[in-house]
Amino acid sequence: MNKNISDIAQLAGVAKSTVSRYLNGGSVSEDTRQKIERIIKQYNYVPNTFAQSLKAKKTSIIGTVVPRLDSYATSQTLIGIDEELRGLQYQMLIANTSQDMQREIDAIYDFARQKVSGIILLAAEITEAHLKAIEDIRIPVLLVGQKHDLLHCLIHNDDQAGYIMGKYVVEQGHRDIVYMGVSEKDQAVGVHRKQGFKRAIDECSNCNVRYYETSFKMSEAVITAEQILQENRPTLIVAATDNIAMGVMKTASFQKIRIPKQLSVTGFGGYDITEMIHPTLTTVKYDYLQAGKLAASHISQLVEGENVRKHTILDVELILRESVDKR
Repeated sequence: MNKNISDIAQLAGVAKSTVSRYLNGGSVSEDTRQKIERIIKQYNYVPNTFAQSLKAKKTSIIGTVVPRLDSYATSQTLIGIDEELRGLQYQMLIANTSQDMQREIDAIYDFARQKVSGIILLAAEITEAHLKAIEDIRIPVLLVGQKHDLLHCLIHNDDQAGYIMGKYVVEQGHRDIVYMGVSEKDQAVGVHRKQGFKRAIDECSNCNVRYYETSFKMSEAVITAEQILQENRPTLIVAATDNIAMGVMKTASFQKIRIPKQLSVTGFGGYDITEMIHPTLTTVKYDYLQAGKLAASHISQLVEGENVRKHTILDVELILRESVDKR
């Protein structure tokens, strides 16, 4: 039978408050410390960190708010956060909002009520309601994936990602191009990634680019791709994410369009599956795992009151594979 804090106190012959003080790093006599440690080791007692944290002024828990769990970028970022936090003696709580903005706001307040030490926020858009919630709770918050002047942020270089992809496809001779983006409510993917691409295209004097908007879901990208390929097939489709790119490739397969001979396709993200599908996908790789580790390090520093750079930008890398043909 598992022992609780009361059992440990009784076996050690001390008050429950003394055991609690020991577990929270408070001062106890050397003799008492040895007694408690001996009992803990004997019964393999594991403290309930969550319960301890609710009573402590300072907790060992970091709250992480994510828009969705069925995303490669999110899952890899969470793995990085968890690995780093464990090494820093923190634990992570996750709130999944299913891309519901009100649930994001609620999650911020909920975490504050649970007395987390800090919050890592993965959000597509930062509104006045977000800023008010962050101001109200007075807990360190780190924004990951988006940039905001008032918040500590960790972002990928989306503008550079779009630019290097645009330069590459132009260098390969493509002039009739479709860009499949997402809503501009998402500043990183919907705005900055597309802006970087446009910047490269503006340096090309004879490019014809059509811009379409879809969602992050592969199933909806398939529908948008069907529309594009029925209207006027380009030589290349640049998809704003690898998921969208795979939706395009699925549609092309259904329509017996050969990639890259009849249609070139590119993405952004560098998901593991993109090097296993056929043909392999040309993409811009984002190091989501490293982003997660760095986010955990930064939030722990903020919790400890240390200085952290306001905005940290992570590099990206163009990965050349089989899905782009030279024109």
